[in-house]
Amino acid sequence: MPTGLLRFLMPASAGVTESRAQRAYLTGPDQVPWPCRIRLDNGQLVVERQVSDSGKFHIPWPVEGHGEVVLSTATLMECDRPYHLPVELARGKVNQVRNQIAEWQSIGLVVPDKVDAVLKRALGHLALAVTSQHDPQVAAEHAERAIVAAVDAADLLVACYCEQALASRHRGTARLRTLLGAPLGAGLLDPPAAAAFLKAFNSAIVPMAWRQVEAAEGHRQWEISDRQIEWCEAQGLKVVSGPLVQLDRLALPDWLCLWEGDFRSIHSFVSDYVQAAVTRYRGRVHVWQCAARMNVPDALSLTEEQRLQLTVRAIEAARQADPTTPLSVSFDQPWAEYMSKSAPDLSPLHFADALVRAGLELGAVGLEINMGYQPGGSYLRDRLECSRLLDLWSYLGLPLHLLLSVPGGQAAAATGAASPPRPAPAEAGLSGGWTADSQAAWIKHYLPMMVAKPAVQAIFWNQFEGEAGEFPHAGLFDRAAGPKPALAALAVLRKKHLE
Repeated sequence: MPTGLLRFLMPASAGVTESRAQRAYLTGPDQVPWPCRIRLDNGQLVVERQVSDSGKFHIPWPVEGHGEVVLSTATLMECDRPYHLPVELARGKVNQVRNQIAEWQSIGLVVPDKVDAVLKRALGHLALAVTSQHDPQVAAEHAERAIVAAVDAADLLVACYCEQALASRHRGTARLRTLLGAPLGAGLLDPPAAAAFLKAFNSAIVPMAWRQVEAAEGHRQWEISDRQIEWCEAQGLKVVSGPLVQLDRLALPDWLCLWEGDFRSIHSFVSDYVQAAVTRYRGRVHVWQCAARMNVPDALSLTEEQRLQLTVRAIEAARQADPTTPLSVSFDQPWAEYMSKSAPDLSPLHFADALVRAGLELGAVGLEINMGYQPGGSYLRDRLECSRLLDLWSYLGLPLHLLLSVPGGQAAAATGAASPPRPAPAEAGLSGGWTADSQAAWIKHYLPMMVAKPAVQAIFWNQFEGEAGEFPHAGLFDRAAGPKPALAALAVLRKKHLE
């Protein structure tokens, strides 16, 4: 048997398409994806890799009532016989829910009987699935029922956690100080958009995108940033600014490409721009987003080490210009699915850990989750998976800032000439597809869990205006149609929980 080979039996009812198989991946004990090759072969799913360690297999899977969500097996070792994929996914989800119950009960969570009842049903079907593997189709039917019940139990469990955690947090303060905001974009909001923004948010991101400010080398235009910060100050909004450095075509000025291959010059330009921006607005910005998406290669053909060096320099330059304001760095695709197709040395979490261990004065770490976009986004996960991700990143010991988007429509949207070719929403996603209503439902469902986490100190929606921006249909306000239901959902969240 070749080194690193795992095989999964797929009954006909499993419906594993080539697209779904290509979005699957394996992770090791540290939850970092391994580069691997996945193929369908005569009713089996075959995973080939260069290592033979035990690991977990993750795959987007249609779950009745939930749409397509990523499920994972328990830890599997190489085996001469193929694993039964639905059975192993059911086993993995049931184990995950049981382990989470034990963990949360140890810190005082009271788990209601309805969670135990649904989980018991999942365990019953799992037992029948495991003992029926001599008949793969019967095993698959019981496994699918176990998966649905386990995901239902996970959802009920997180709802229980949200209710009790939020009640605990509110006993300390009636209004939480969590920041809730969105970027103001490349211009000024018109009166209707401004009124809708102020109803939903207590903070705003003033982008100061390098591409916009310094379109011509050495000639910086600050007028838009000046007026946006003045507007925020007049409205009593907390001001978050950045990301000052983001290595993609959306954020970098065109002239910087002329210096590709000259890292010393790029390093100097980054330092100069960060210092200029921070010096100009020192004392008027509450959080500086120094750098974003540095873990994901996009432009300038930089090595991983060079991207790490630029991140460090951006932090140092900001701190030299402003010794007191909190600094943050954000990381794209925090589940690191992209690593299964490449072999970087550092996962997003390890990249962040390297910065923390270096003793840099970071005030927060950002997680960018653009859920429902392919490629370049994060696959849809249930609330328990999202909760576990936040808990994992909280071990860094820094506040978490979340930058979120999900589609509010299904069709692809055209992008402007100056915009990078961002993806259209994935066809696979929520049950019934992505719509304006499902976008609002996602916010109502997921954001209370995020607010309930003490480590989460800021939540930002990645796109306020526009249906054809970087993330098609992610915007909350359409100039033609006005505010979308998602904006009202955010306003309700703020009124209920936040300052």
